[in-house]
Amino acid sequence: MRTLFKTVKLASLGLLLGLSVSVTARAQNARIEMGQLDHLGAKASETVDVNIDERLMHLTAKFLSGKDPDEVKIKELVNGLKGIYVKSFEFERDGDYSQADIESIRLQLRSPAWSKILNVSSKKEGSVEVYLMSNAAQVGGLVVVATDLKELTIVNIVGPVDLEKLSQLEGQFGVPELGIERTKPKPKN
Repeated sequence: MRTLFKTVKLASLGLLLGLSVSVTARAQNARIEMGQLDHLGAKASETVDVNIDERLMHLTAKFLSGKDPDEVKIKELVNGLKGIYVKSFEFERDGDYSQADIESIRLQLRSPAWSKILNVSSKKEGSVEVYLMSNAAQVGGLVVVATDLKELTIVNIVGPVDLEKLSQLEGQFGVPELGIERTKPKPKN
C-alpha cells in the first residue's frame, strides 16, 4: 500500500511539475532564444549583450527618479514588462554574419502567435523587421530584427508593450536607437 501511495504521490508531483513548466513556458513564450548568435561575438568588433529579467527590471526602476519627467515615463513604460533582451554585433567586414544566423531568429517568429507588423528593406541601409506577439487586445511581446552589411541587432521585449510609448525605450536599458518615430499630437484648431 505504501508503495502504491508513493507512486501516486510521485506521479501527482510529476504532473503538477509538468503543468507548472507548461504554464511557465506559455507565459514566457514571448522571449526568443538568442544564444545561437553567441558565436558571432568572436567575429564582431563590438558586441552588446543585454539581459534584464523582470527582477532586475524592477530593481533598476527603483533607482529612477520620481521627479525627472523622462525617468517617470520610463518607469511607467517598464512597469509590467517581464524582460528586455538585446544582442547587437558590429563587424569590420561585410559578410561576417550570414542569413542563416538571422534565419534561426526568424524561424522562432513564424509561429501563429507572432505577426510581422513592419518590414523595411533597403540595399544601402539594411532592413528592419518588427514582430508582435499578441493575444486578444494585449501585446505580450515584441521583437526587432535590424540588419545591415556590418551590423546585426536583435531586440526582444517580453511583457505587455504599449506601442504608443515604445519609442521612449530607445537609448535606455541597452535598446539601441532604432528610429521609431514618436507621434506628436496634432494641434487643435
